[in-house]
Amino acid sequence: MRRLFPVTDQTADTSTAEVEARKAAEPREWGLDELADAYAYPSGVVAGRATWLRANMVSTLDGAAQHDGRSQPISNDTDMRIFGTLRGLADAVIVGAETVRLEGYRPARARAAFAERRAAAGQTPAPAIAIVSASLDLDFSLPLFTEPLTPTLVVTGAAASADKIAAAEQAGAVVVIAGEGATVDPARVAPALAERGLTRLLTEGGPRLLGQFVAAKALDELCLTVSPMLTAGDAQRIAGGHALATPDQFVLTSVLEEAGFLFTRYRRS
Repeated sequence: MRRLFPVTDQTADTSTAEVEARKAAEPREWGLDELADAYAYPSGVVAGRATWLRANMVSTLDGAAQHDGRSQPISNDTDMRIFGTLRGLADAVIVGAETVRLEGYRPARARAAFAERRAAAGQTPAPAIAIVSASLDLDFSLPLFTEPLTPTLVVTGAAASADKIAAAEQAGAVVVIAGEGATVDPARVAPALAERGLTRLLTEGGPRLLGQFVAAKALDELCLTVSPMLTAGDAQRIAGGHALATPDQFVLTSVLEEAGFLFTRYRRS
């Protein structure tokens, strides 16, 4: 288990020596290289070989994955640094079409901090955004399609509308088929992307898509930020859809802490 930030009770009565010791152990901002090492994909995951699908989500203490329909209000700066690091390591970022609309997704950008690492790994300067959509009801005039450094992918089923597929391709998107019907088979998403050399995979949700990956037992790792907030209400959890007959067991592999936020990492057992 890795703890990148010490957990301390700042309100407890302490001696002068203890206070000085705490000051010496003040949390510092970890560099992006250090975070990239901490979150590195398993060494066996390379282009053309095994795939690894990790999810990155945030949840409040009472289980809300969003507030007012967005995840940003329950996040913080360190969560966003980890968000950027996970993107900096991925070949492709998989996201549901509804999340693209709600969160105002833009193309992933190239970041100098990861340029050397990505070049050494044979990756493009920025990860591709892979939008999972059965209907292909997408606005192809968005920057996701008009301004990406790496062409945006649209993942859909084989029975999707031929006209919509043609419109996506005309907009510059790469259409990836993952399923025989009109909908996407979540178990086939990672293999379909691997056929294009995209094996280091990251999904950012939303909850419906993550629930589909969980139900298909396609998820290898969950990077979950636990936000020290309570929202009440009826906001979605990080994963939706039908409940599994038997809970899927994951193992805690690392914990980071800052300002009460817990940045956890779980892998399939």
